[in-house]
Amino acid sequence: MELKIIARIENAYTSKFGVPRQSGLVEEVISRIVFEPEYRVEEALRGLEEFTFLWLIWGFHEAHREEWKPTVRPPRLGGNTRMGVFATRSPYRPNALGLSSVRLLGREKTPERGEVLLVSGADLMNGTPIYDIKPYLPSADCHPEARGGFTDNHEKRRVKVEIPEPQAAMLSTEDLAALRKVLAEDPRPAYQQDPERIYAFEFAGQRVRFRVEGETLTVLEIGKR
Repeated sequence: MELKIIARIENAYTSKFGVPRQSGLVEEVISRIVFEPEYRVEEALRGLEEFTFLWLIWGFHEAHREEWKPTVRPPRLGGNTRMGVFATRSPYRPNALGLSSVRLLGREKTPERGEVLLVSGADLMNGTPIYDIKPYLPSADCHPEARGGFTDNHEKRRVKVEIPEPQAAMLSTEDLAALRKVLAEDPRPAYQQDPERIYAFEFAGQRVRFRVEGETLTVLEIGKR
């Protein structure tokens, strides 16, 4: 079966580092789903506005490998314990496909790109290809009693975020609020605990450098590359 790219996502996540580990964690970041010219057909979106959430089927376009391995090392387990690839959401899979649930905020019609979808809570990097969009159905897709496997035994790591005023002034109010939420989720791999290490990633067109000591994350610099 040939997969066709129907759309690409546009947002502030311009590097892999810093993208939320799962969808729905950072709803402050607004993403745009821009359809490819062939699929800019308004009728294809008829009825979509009646749904609150959507499923996106997409591709890990920067994580391709020629061969696949039956086990991977999830960062949540410290990067040392191996689990079966089908028991994880690792990008290194036989088919590098991702599945995310996002909140539909609305649509905007543009003369150049047709109908564009506005969504929040995406865990897709800017430019990620999207292969399909399906509505989220609460009656079928929500399972409150479901178990979370090995993830149930590992609490999410969150940190207190401190952004000094000179650095905060480099971003708009909206981007600053979104960055705070991204950083609060602690984007570091779980096995990295060095308080002297400086981390850096791209967000909203700016390079963000930070350090984490204990449970406090301090932004050191926000500026152009």
